[in-house]
Amino acid sequence: MKIGVVTFPGTLDDRDAARAAINAGTTAISLWHNDADLKGVDAVILPGGFSYGDYLRCGAISRFAPVMEKIIDAANGGMPLLGICNGFQVLVEAHLLPGVLLRNNSQKFISKNIYLKAATNQSLITQSLDLNKAYKVPIAHAEGRYFADEKTLEDLKANDQILFYYCDENGQVNDVANPNGSLFNIAGICNSGRNVIGMMPHPERAADPDLANIDGL
Repeated sequence: MKIGVVTFPGTLDDRDAARAAINAGTTAISLWHNDADLKGVDAVILPGGFSYGDYLRCGAISRFAPVMEKIIDAANGGMPLLGICNGFQVLVEAHLLPGVLLRNNSQKFISKNIYLKAATNQSLITQSLDLNKAYKVPIAHAEGRYFADEKTLEDLKANDQILFYYCDENGQVNDVANPNGSLFNIAGICNSGRNVIGMMPHPERAADPDLANIDGL
């Protein structure tokens, strides 16, 4: 399986994402933001960072990069697409995922390990995860507070589109374990077609035995 990893100006985690893809047994293919060619990949990762300096809004300019036109078309055709952190922000700007990502309720950039748990096995990224386990992965963002209107939240719940919740080390979902104020502790969601996935935590930063943490794999 070939996984494309996009690099925008300001992307930080493309190499980490590529290394994680390789550690997971796939082939990583570099995709350049200004090149409208997906190089025959089977899936795409939009990695974290500060694409285009986060000018206007996080992900707002990246959404119009030449490579995104091809990615949007491919995702609408069913190709698996994962957006991590800034990649999640790009996906909501591209209207491939509902809702928005607002400034953390602390009004500060947060970089630390947190715990999250899978809410469902009905997605490509969570299908083999233990729903009772708390996975330790890092976060690193200033605009990670997931927000959506009441109707959107109802639809996400009804359609089983909430994939990850922030939790404590015992797997309990509560306010204390919520690092940024996301509604209902939401850490990741998918689209109604279940092929487009966005999450704020960084599994690619916890996917190497040398880091003493492979929960991200």
